[in-house]
Amino acid sequence: MHSEFPEVRPGLRAKVADARSRFSEWRGERPFWAGVFTFLAGPPILYLPYVNLGFGNIPLALSTTSGAGSLVIGILLMVLGFTLWRNQHLRVFAGVATLLLALVSFPVANFGGLLLGLICALLGGSLACAWTPPDAAEPPSASVNGTGEVVAAENVDVPLDGHPA
Repeated sequence: MHSEFPEVRPGLRAKVADARSRFSEWRGERPFWAGVFTFLAGPPILYLPYVNLGFGNIPLALSTTSGAGSLVIGILLMVLGFTLWRNQHLRVFAGVATLLLALVSFPVANFGGLLLGLICALLGGSLACAWTPPDAAEPPSASVNGTGEVVAAENVDVPLDGHPA
């Protein structure tokens, strides 16, 4: 059978599988999705008060007197998103701060960035407060073997000391 895509590099699959496994492990050790939603809440709150939108021939100006407030709230939400990724031990502080900034953005930043930023911030803050770190005694759910194939946890040889071979 003829393959449409020739093999570019023989070790590329193993490298990609290893990178994906490492990213999955990194993502599981922190409130990843809380950081994503918190970061994504910033740009609509930051951008929408400074832009003039138009629907056909009807201009829609969202300029407010509190443009500086929108700027501060948007930047703080993006910084809190990165904080959730880098310092997971600050997840409760970052989650509560995100929730408070989301509520303040409703009257200050044009209904929280036309509700886009508000909903993302409420979701991100809630996920951050609800996230718990993984249990250290819990075995991994999957692993990558030496050939780059993902194998289930029950097929991984784990010696008595608890470290995979």
